[in-house]
Amino acid sequence: MKSIVKIIFTATLASMLFFSCGNKTEEVKKEEEKHEDSLSTKVGLTKEQFKIAGIEVGMLELKSLSGTIKVNGMLDVPPQNLVSISAPLGGFVKNTDLLQGMKVTKGQIVAVMQHPDYIQLQQDYLESKGQLEYLEAEYARQQELAKENVNSTKTVQQAKAQYLGMQAKFSGLKSKLSLIGINPENLAAGNIQQSIVITAPITGYVTHVNVNIGVYVNPNDIMFQIVDTEHLHAELTVFEKDVPKLKIGQNVRFILANEGKERHATIHLIGREIEKDRTVRVHCHLDEEDTQLIPGMYLKALVETNSNEVFTLPNEAIVAFEGKKYIFIGTEGDFCSDKDCKDEKPKDYGFEMVEIKTGVSEMNYTEIIFIKEIDKEADIVLKGAYDLLSKIKNSEGLSCCAP
Repeated sequence: MKSIVKIIFTATLASMLFFSCGNKTEEVKKEEEKHEDSLSTKVGLTKEQFKIAGIEVGMLELKSLSGTIKVNGMLDVPPQNLVSISAPLGGFVKNTDLLQGMKVTKGQIVAVMQHPDYIQLQQDYLESKGQLEYLEAEYARQQELAKENVNSTKTVQQAKAQYLGMQAKFSGLKSKLSLIGINPENLAAGNIQQSIVITAPITGYVTHVNVNIGVYVNPNDIMFQIVDTEHLHAELTVFEKDVPKLKIGQNVRFILANEGKERHATIHLIGREIEKDRTVRVHCHLDEEDTQLIPGMYLKALVETNSNEVFTLPNEAIVAFEGKKYIFIGTEGDFCSDKDCKDEKPKDYGFEMVEIKTGVSEMNYTEIIFIKEIDKEADIVLKGAYDLLSKIKNSEGLSCCAP
């Protein structure tokens, strides 16, 4: 009998402890849910807070984040936009004021050269011009004498050969003068030039200066390099296995190594030769020209191989809090950050924290998957989202600026 009573007492005590623990667990759970419900998802800012925090808003962007090829490359210019300047005839640099980075225009003087050979060339030209006039007259005279059978055919042929030989020499000297920038038509015995000028063949920026005043320059030496950056293109390096996915006209999104701004280009040409490293060169035209860019800049790019577009936002627009992802959306009308506005004035800007899920992430952009439907044209915080989260959590984020 005592054993039965003991068993009943033990069972009763266990049941009481079980229900007691269960009630406490349920109370804790309800308390946590109550705490979550009390967490405000809205935040208000004054104009001063908005400015100091550097908040920037924008809209969702449609981008092709799936079906892309990641490639590397660099900015380049077509051959006609990169010019190496040399002296057509060797000489000493008398004057130049070019520096790397300077802009020059087509026809602008970039250097003045001098050498005794320039004087000798002009002298030879003037002498051959005089001899040519004499030999031309002599040839005509011999032809007239031959008609009257006064001289032999051999004499006429010799006069003709001398005349044609001097004519060829004269034409060659004339072309050489034109090549070094001296106009033969304006040349006379009294105005022989001691120096010549080198001019810029295109408008662009100086990238290399390889000479200084007084140095001797050979015809095969490169004195300057000038690049025209008005028609830069992106030169991509694509691995052999990805080449079959490429087509002319596909969109390319790229980011330069020295900036975070995304730029766009279009595939214009696909190389037909595989390099030693099993890659192919792909030539792309920029959608927007930028003359401030420099050839040789390194870039990372994504080639869009299909049209599967999704809604995206920059990575910095997405914040993480307690294992979940959120964005901030601008709300209509002013509101207070507290639930009641008794002791606080309405703010100039209002934002609401909305939970989301994320998908593919590429080139600093992430696919946004909405848990609840929102206006796709709503204003969304692109920069400063973590500052808004800090204010919601009553951290130090914007407390310095609170009214």
